[in-house]
Amino acid sequence: MTVELVGTVRSTLKQSDHPYIGGAWQPTYNEWNAIFANGDERVIGTIPDDIDGVYVRTGENQIHEPIGRYHPFDGDGFIHAMSFKDGRASYRSRFVRTKGFQAEQEAGRSLWAGLMEPPHKSTRPGWGAQEWLKDSSSTDVCIHAGQILSSFYQCGEGYRLDPFTLEQDGTEGWVPLDGISAHCKVDESTGELLFFNYSKHAPYMHYGVVGPDNKLKHYVPIPLKGPRLPHDMAFTKNYTILNDLPLYWDPGLLENGLHAVQFYPDQKSRFAIIPRYGQPEDILWFEAEPCYVLHWLNAWEEGDEIILDGYFQEEPMPKSYEGAPKGFERMMAYLDQQLLKPKLHRWRFNLKTGETTEERLRDEIIEFGMFNQKYAGRKYRYAYSAIPEPGWFLFRGLVKHDLDTGIDERIEFGPGRYASESPFAPRINAKDEDDGYLVSFVADVNTDQSECVLIDAKNIAAGPVCRIILPERICSGTHSTWANGDDIGMPSNNILAG
Repeated sequence: MTVELVGTVRSTLKQSDHPYIGGAWQPTYNEWNAIFANGDERVIGTIPDDIDGVYVRTGENQIHEPIGRYHPFDGDGFIHAMSFKDGRASYRSRFVRTKGFQAEQEAGRSLWAGLMEPPHKSTRPGWGAQEWLKDSSSTDVCIHAGQILSSFYQCGEGYRLDPFTLEQDGTEGWVPLDGISAHCKVDESTGELLFFNYSKHAPYMHYGVVGPDNKLKHYVPIPLKGPRLPHDMAFTKNYTILNDLPLYWDPGLLENGLHAVQFYPDQKSRFAIIPRYGQPEDILWFEAEPCYVLHWLNAWEEGDEIILDGYFQEEPMPKSYEGAPKGFERMMAYLDQQLLKPKLHRWRFNLKTGETTEERLRDEIIEFGMFNQKYAGRKYRYAYSAIPEPGWFLFRGLVKHDLDTGIDERIEFGPGRYASESPFAPRINAKDEDDGYLVSFVADVNTDQSECVLIDAKNIAAGPVCRIILPERICSGTHSTWANGDDIGMPSNNILAG
């Protein structure tokens, strides 16, 4: 076992009773390298030798004292990666060196106000659909063309990093002027990356395809009726699914520069289904019940239908959070899944009749679903959802869904222990869809430490087969991804040696 402190980022953040600058969301500033092997004191259980690839998780980690009220989505992007090969594991953690990160490090203070403050409080022009936020590239990560692509939820430039070393390669050159939203999708069967963006100017949304050679192949407008707030997309073998949902900025207030979100329950949800390389005139529009969906799960084609699974929010504009600190009642409400009430839901779009049918798959409040990416865009059987901690943007457990039988299996990590989004990592020479592991970082506020866990996906209730204790506790985060070693090449610099 080797553990190396690479460096410490300069912070000006003061002690605070802010609900998301403490506990599992306590920021950290150290960047680490570490290598682990079986028998090391930090390895509990056995690192299996039938897993080869890298788990990458990003998140928001505030560095400087905020300008005004802080929202946890304002924090700088901080990426943690754990790679596995031949029964060994290697950990890396690095901040994403965005333009905003570099500018604030040079200034020694925050330069941009966040989501909860008006634009005039920022000292410089910003990025994204709101046009004045810092692009912290902190929301999502995927791995495409051999590199991590890091992205921001309100559309940003897209940053590239090596998936094993986290060496940084700056902004991605093919990204359009309006940026890219979080939740780019990689089709492992073709090597293509699918993306979208959104803005406050017509046509309000665009959609694109990047080839396995990392060259932009396709980019077209998706005309909408006005500015919208989509967060995710889905795809099948032949089609891409984009959405126009009735939760967006109030148009009247937007004319005065105010970005106030409103849900319109009298408006239908709309879905744009476009061939992967289709034009605007090829779009098929479908209507469905009013809702908001933060995250989709998977989609596929079946006969004349396209089937889409996602997490239907029963309360997209929840009541204010009772007991929140003054001024944070709405922020904490929108972060509490128990108030939003997302539930696993299925939409069926008939390409011949134009009809939409819907059904609820689960009544439990769950979100942040993952599945075996070899089945992305194809019919699948198993999904893995995160179980939210009541009152918080935290995950206390995971549930495995057998979508064929309706049987669920779960694991909970115990009081004060919170998981990250947990992708599926297939075993080498996997025999079937759930032959592999769930991978996650777990933060333990009781012991003030974090660990990486591997859970047998065929028996998640049995608990982790392996726990690897990280050099320090890491801040909670948002999204993650898994990439197989064969799909992205061998680790550079032989980082698993030693």
